[in-house]
Amino acid sequence: MTVIQAIHIHDHEERSEPKPHVVYRIEIQAPVRSWQMWRRYSEFEDLHTELTKVTGSPPPTPLPPKHRLSLLRSRRDAGLLEERRAGLEAYLRAIISSRDEQWRECYAFKDFLGVPVGKQAGMEGGLLSPKQFTSASWLDEHVELQARLRDVRATINKRDALSDRSDPSGAHKANVEAKKKLAGVITRAGALGKGLTELGMGGMSEGELQRRTDMVARLEDDCEKLSKMVTVARMTSRALGATAAQRNPASDSDRAALLGGASSSSGPGTGFRNAPVTRVFGAKPVETDETRPLDEQGVFQLQQDKVEQQDVQVSQMTSVLQRLKHLGLAINQEIREQNELLDDLGNDVDRTGDKLTAAKKKLNRLG
Repeated sequence: MTVIQAIHIHDHEERSEPKPHVVYRIEIQAPVRSWQMWRRYSEFEDLHTELTKVTGSPPPTPLPPKHRLSLLRSRRDAGLLEERRAGLEAYLRAIISSRDEQWRECYAFKDFLGVPVGKQAGMEGGLLSPKQFTSASWLDEHVELQARLRDVRATINKRDALSDRSDPSGAHKANVEAKKKLAGVITRAGALGKGLTELGMGGMSEGELQRRTDMVARLEDDCEKLSKMVTVARMTSRALGATAAQRNPASDSDRAALLGGASSSSGPGTGFRNAPVTRVFGAKPVETDETRPLDEQGVFQLQQDKVEQQDVQVSQMTSVLQRLKHLGLAINQEIREQNELLDDLGNDVDRTGDKLTAAKKKLNRLG
């Protein structure tokens, strides 16, 4: 749907047809336009019922209560009207700002706010068509997609954390959620790329078009990487049962650069001694397919993403090591208790043996 930047309910008015009632003016602001809708409280109730029915759960913020015993007073009391206005505004804002998209993606919610849907309304699948992009709205859409990619990455990290905690059901649910979010981003990234053609025909400079083409390329590259990550959910048992080299195998090019062809050579005098030097301190960095289309800001952002991924992996490894530590301490404590029990049992056996020996001696004297 259209990215809604802000939503407000500033005032209300009383209408007499078909019978006296109060309507609230909802102002909706999107990147390329803004509009307003008039809705009465009963329509909010119908919306709430429909959203709960479709999604199976109510929106995050409840509707303000209805004063059923004082309908006339609720229309005339300025304090009650202001309280209800603020509550209705908070209700809509909670849906718009929620990390869960299920309520705001419902057709009932889009229809309630008057969001155009379908190609007849100038949309493609609920998204802005390429012809509707302006230079500013294109950048707004790019920023929105970057935020959604971060959300997808966070969902994948949540999936991995649930998998580490031996919660396959939760991990699967998180993985499905990540796939759903990523599919929406991929569709919108395609529309973003098509929009550049229209912007170029509209007079955008060639340099700016190239810069934005690189931005779209980075988005698509991120989408491809995340697609690989959500294709197969990581299983904890495999992660714990494999070595680090098995979990993260080195590529053939990295192995060749590290060993310098030593693994394929034979005979004396081969190996590291004759391996070509592939890395020199202070040498100019070599471009890769991943960094070639990026500018300085893009390379910096890529580095930041790599650091964040490493931090997440280190955090997950730390949690695994902590669990192993607690497990080791528990096993050590159990061994100590078992040793104490064995010592007590040994002492009891010794005492019983001494008593049997004494009894045997007495029996011999009696015989």
